[in-house]
Amino acid sequence: MAFDKSAEWHEARRSGIGGSDANILMAGDPDKIHRLWHEKLGLMDPEDLSWVLPVQMGSATEGLNAAFCEHLTGNLITNRNQPMVSGTHKFMRCELDGMTTTGAGHPAIWEAKHVNAFSNADEVTARYMPQLHHNMHVAGTNWAVLSLFLGTLKHMVVEVERDDGYMMTLLDVEKRFWDSVTSNTMPEGFAPQEAPVPFEALRTVDMTGNNVWAMHSVDWLAHKDAAKTHESAAKALKSLIGNDVGKATGYGVQIKRNKAGSLMIAMEK
Repeated sequence: MAFDKSAEWHEARRSGIGGSDANILMAGDPDKIHRLWHEKLGLMDPEDLSWVLPVQMGSATEGLNAAFCEHLTGNLITNRNQPMVSGTHKFMRCELDGMTTTGAGHPAIWEAKHVNAFSNADEVTARYMPQLHHNMHVAGTNWAVLSLFLGTLKHMVVEVERDDGYMMTLLDVEKRFWDSVTSNTMPEGFAPQEAPVPFEALRTVDMTGNNVWAMHSVDWLAHKDAAKTHESAAKALKSLIGNDVGKATGYGVQIKRNKAGSLMIAMEK
């Protein structure tokens, strides 16, 4: 059956962090993260998904999903179910659904999902953003193509570009978790991380009526010119410091040079 996996597959899954693990870590649920930690240490068997219908439905329809995606986009899907390991973070691994290209011809990972008919494509994309970014990193691409079956009546394709800020957060979260595995220390302090919002989906909002916004707006407008003067004066003072000067003082101001060579300005003590 589609869910039969070898002992070697399970051992490989335990030896690193995979794409579905990334979803758990970025969601920040302590109970699920603790369970994942126990699984990686071999203290608990992985959850049995053999008869979880949504999981097995997605697995069973993956080939059909690939065929529909190729038909819709005209782009081939290769490297189906290929195991990969990150070249820079050896604890990061994945089993790619496949590789393809975007409409603009960018190399991309291909990810197949079969969700229920009432799902919203934007919400599904946000839900799997950790897995998409994890697999993009492992495969060394900047793009992902998410191929969705929504129920049995609708198929659509979503292209996702790598978000560098989100990727940095993901790498930090995964490294902290894997450090807890290698040190046999219970992982703590993980918080939910929001998925990046595509630029075209950004909203325009009117903050009129928000008292906190009003208070800080008044302060910002009142001190805007003073801030410019402050910044300009700091630049002028720093320009007076020779390359051989480590510290300069006078008139209540001091400028010190740190070991990296940068000048730091502050009130004189």
